Amino acid sequence: QVIKVYSEDDTSRALEVPSDITARDVCQLLILKNHYVDDHSWTLFEQLTRTGLGRAIEDHELVLEVQSNWVMEEETKLYFRKNYAKYEFFKNPLSFFPDHMISFPSETNAALSHSGILQMFLSSSTYPEIHGYLHAKEQGKKSWKKLYFLLRRSGLYFSTKGTSKEPRHLQFFCEFSNSDMYMSLTGKKISGAPTNYGFCFKPNKSGGTRDLKQLCADDEQSRTCWMTAIRLLKYGMQLYQNYMQPYQGRSGCSPLNITPMRSISENSLVAMDFSGHRSRIIENPTEALSVAVEEGLAWRRRGCLRLNSHGSPIAMSNMAIHRSQSWFHHKISREEAQRLILQHGLADGVFLVRDSQSNPKTFVLSLSHGLKIKHFQIVPLEDDGKLFYTLDDGHTRFTDLIQLVEFYQLNKGVLPCKLKHYCARIAL
Repeated sequence: QVIKVYSEDDTSRALEVPSDITARDVCQLLILKNHYVDDHSWTLFEQLTRTGLGRAIEDHELVLEVQSNWVMEEETKLYFRKNYAKYEFFKNPLSFFPDHMISFPSETNAALSHSGILQMFLSSSTYPEIHGYLHAKEQGKKSWKKLYFLLRRSGLYFSTKGTSKEPRHLQFFCEFSNSDMYMSLTGKKISGAPTNYGFCFKPNKSGGTRDLKQLCADDEQSRTCWMTAIRLLKYGMQLYQNYMQPYQGRSGCSPLNITPMRSISENSLVAMDFSGHRSRIIENPTEALSVAVEEGLAWRRRGCLRLNSHGSPIAMSNMAIHRSQSWFHHKISREEAQRLILQHGLADGVFLVRDSQSNPKTFVLSLSHGLKIKHFQIVPLEDDGKLFYTLDDGHTRFTDLIQLVEFYQLNKGVLPCKLKHYCARIAL
């Protein structure tokens, strides 16, 4: 069988694959063919162009089975991209399930630990109840109705009487074994939803949009909570196995010994001092940070001198040097920046830098933190004939945007978190 996979710049690659190939296998194939670094965040994404819907295909899903559910009238594409939030809830479940949306069985201790919440989600006998208001699109109508929903092991229900959980007031909305969950990528535009935080259920072998069960939440945290809980309900332990697969064989990775994983690169990086006769490991984190910043400044000075020896003025090199960086997106709008970050997953530290639309001389750092996207203005300053960039009114100054990004990758400074993962337009 031949499948066609697209990248962010809409270039595509045709792959000949066996019938039992999984989404993770396709990603591994593309990583090898394109010589990319495998950081376990690569994902195959299914996008329905006409209805503006999309979903990350789970690592274990069979790609040809996914394609067999496509209908002729809907233009559907497979995209290869990064999704840093794919398994983020295993590392930090408390931020994904806010207290006001989750209830545990009465016999459970209310103050559950970090791994205790996940063990309940993955257990076949218990399941926490997710509850809260959602807007639902009425079948066959354009109108939306705000209802109180409850997610239980048997499916999704809404209450016909306020927030009553009595069985006689609960009406079945849908179950998930024969349908897939999609996120709305176009906000209110196509569906006329009351908010931009839409998601829906599309039955397998669907006849089209008339069979969609559409919902929307009031904010991103609420949507993420519902969608994460439904993923866990549908796939259970399979998701945990997908998450653990890259770490199999490492020490301390026994089933459900859930601790936040450090990446391979983080584990292998050690701060070193080579200034003396013998090198030494820097144990003090404050000293390590200052050495890293000083090294960065020295490297930048050397780089500027090299450019100068070829006759290029330093000011010009500093102005344009960021254009070559994968994290820099030239002249994109605030909405486009938010869409790109959302596609890469709302994990803390996902970022990009772009030109400001309101002020052509400034730049904007767009950053994901706490399931929200925040925008910080990078302002140019001139001092003694030299140009600097700053995020904090000149308290910390940088000669170019690369230096600024590198500093905030090491140190959060005025930001809510460090810069961890940049959004890039990957070409195949």
